[in-house]
Amino acid sequence: MAQAISRLTIKGYKSIRSLEDFELRNLNILIGPNGGGKSNFVSFFELLEVMLSEDLEKQLPKFGTATRIFYMGSKFTKTCEFKVHFTGGVTGFNLSICLTANSEDELILNPKRPGMFRGETTGAYDDWGCLDGAQKDIQKGIELYHFHDTSTFAGVKKYCSIRDYEYLRVDASNLAAFLWYLKKKHEKEYQRIREAVQLAAPFFDDFVLRESIKNPDETLLEWRQKGEDYYFHPSQISDGTLRFICLATALLQPNPPSTIIVDEPELGLHPLALALLAELIEKSSLKTQVIVATQSASLISHFDPKDIIVVERKNGESVFRRLPQEKLKQWIDDYSLGELWEMNLLEGRPENE
Repeated sequence: MAQAISRLTIKGYKSIRSLEDFELRNLNILIGPNGGGKSNFVSFFELLEVMLSEDLEKQLPKFGTATRIFYMGSKFTKTCEFKVHFTGGVTGFNLSICLTANSEDELILNPKRPGMFRGETTGAYDDWGCLDGAQKDIQKGIELYHFHDTSTFAGVKKYCSIRDYEYLRVDASNLAAFLWYLKKKHEKEYQRIREAVQLAAPFFDDFVLRESIKNPDETLLEWRQKGEDYYFHPSQISDGTLRFICLATALLQPNPPSTIIVDEPELGLHPLALALLAELIEKSSLKTQVIVATQSASLISHFDPKDIIVVERKNGESVFRRLPQEKLKQWIDDYSLGELWEMNLLEGRPENE
């Protein structure tokens, strides 16, 4: 496995007042109620991608004012601190960044340059940009996929450049070109994606990937169903099935990023599709790190307790904890994890329940 995140510390960020030296494994399934903090945790990885860029200071304004991202606002929280330990490759790397606010509530770096150093040491940091491009490799290895938009104007339903196939974009707007590439160069993975979609949607036969007559540089995600020679438009498939196609492609791609993050993948999926999705997530975690945020009791029922992270709001802040294995022994033979969560035996339910 390439560079993956093994531990992280987040202090003073949105609802996360203090998450210190928290362990991340190959498979991490976050479960919790609305407002618990799962989405804030996921959004941290968007910020992390920016923190790994060389023009960090120029990109900070895109996240708004300090009041918007500091815990309880910048009047209550003065600094936002992040420490991330990456493992894999020849040596591990640590990233340490502190954000503060100026008099106009704008985000600024404190100290001015972020710190990044090799291995486990906490000594002097290497100068940013002097690690042979390591930060660039890590940045490319983190992908936060958003497949929620399946509206009429969603990118996945539009024509895309047939040459846009090097990697799957986070919104799957180049899905047709990427699948075309896989069919030509990675036939085994392409067939796995096709078979996964057939299990979720038995009527589905195959994708139809071809050049546009009007513009040979463009292609569209067309498909056909079993027993028919009619080519369907991407708008002629259910939103849930389209999302499943995007998820299956992301999880079964031949050269995945070192860390894949997906927020609420259960949207619009049938219970059978959830079982298939869980299997794909498990298989993907054997070759790359996967982080999933969900509130689906049905989805977590397909995972092992050791993979679950419960996220809940206590005293106004998000708290993260892994399930106590010993406590679950008396229940796990008789109930699924989803049932235990619905019974509030795992906690992680809204505070007023």
